[in-house]
Amino acid sequence: MEDRLILGDQSFSSRLLTGTGKFASKDLIAPMLEASGSELITVALRRVDPKARAQDNILAKILDSVTLLPNTSGARTAREAVRIARISRAAGCGDFIKIEVITDMQFLLPDNHQTLEATNILAKEGFIVLPDVMPDITIARQLHDAGASAVMPLGSPIGSNQGLEMAAMIQRIIDTSRLPVIVDAGIGRPSQAACAMEMGADGVLVNTAIATAQDTALAGQAFALAVKAGRMAYISKLGDQSATARDSSPLTGFLRG
Repeated sequence: MEDRLILGDQSFSSRLLTGTGKFASKDLIAPMLEASGSELITVALRRVDPKARAQDNILAKILDSVTLLPNTSGARTAREAVRIARISRAAGCGDFIKIEVITDMQFLLPDNHQTLEATNILAKEGFIVLPDVMPDITIARQLHDAGASAVMPLGSPIGSNQGLEMAAMIQRIIDTSRLPVIVDAGIGRPSQAACAMEMGADGVLVNTAIATAQDTALAGQAFALAVKAGRMAYISKLGDQSATARDSSPLTGFLRG
């Protein structure tokens, strides 16, 4: 069955997006990508140094088959995010951009207002914009109107591995959004990734949980399998829940002596 994730004018067979931060060594990134099959990976532009030696250049560690998703990590205003995105495109990192605008430095939660403003500008410039936001159905609707290619609600605070702390709000976005919904941040276990996909998310982005595992390649594979299982469960339209027991075989027609 053909079931691809469509973002802008590109499609992907994997619905697991990954990140490049927190790996103990950059050399662990390529094996993780091979094991997980992830086709889209985010990288903070501030970590990209085109003048670095090949062995130190993070871009050299990313497989050619994988699409770059540069992010605007470090931006505190829409203006800064737009500037980072333009630098990214000029540096040859492509048209994808993940907008991260964070003004809350205690919990690292996105600023939805600034994110919407940056999306408005960058979508008009032809970027494939994936905005990182606090879960809110109004902002999801506004991002669609602004030209975003997806909406990326937080599962829980960045890097926390707390899972789907905001599940109820994410479910509302999934139920109402006209954009692909990719749950980003906070997913710490494959079971949480599977749960997000069962809820109807179109994808998940996992970084910290994979990058800080003792075996990053195996962790990547585990998350990939969980994402596939969750997606299959969602498509299969599993049976509903019942408050009472329901017999799984008829209670009539017993053989009688």
